[in-house]
Amino acid sequence: QGRLVESGGGLVQAGGSLRLSCAASVGISSINTMGWYRQRSGKQRELVAAITSGGTTDYVDSVKGRFTMSRGNAKNTVYLKMNSLKPEDTAVYYCYANYGPLAGIDIWGQGTQVTVSS
Repeated sequence: QGRLVESGGGLVQAGGSLRLSCAASVGISSINTMGWYRQRSGKQRELVAAITSGGTTDYVDSVKGRFTMSRGNAKNTVYLKMNSLKPEDTAVYYCYANYGPLAGIDIWGQGTQVTVSS
């Protein structure tokens, strides 16, 4: 029943900012962890940021100090605030979640395109 829907992608100039949103459906009763992945053209999908149910966050080195992941208060949502964007950040960004007991269930959003112009 769990679903993830991303939004907020678009075209931005280098040095600009963008905020991605990921909304989890009500059917997701217990989320163990959520994350943002990105996939550049011709490259492997990589983990950009992650957050646990306890609120602990971590980031890949290339975005530390520029990107911030957070949870929404009223809804089951997460955000990725991206500042000082670089052309190298251009990718399709995917929301990810693992929920449920034991090993849990993995679900993915459809992805949202972020393009940073030079």
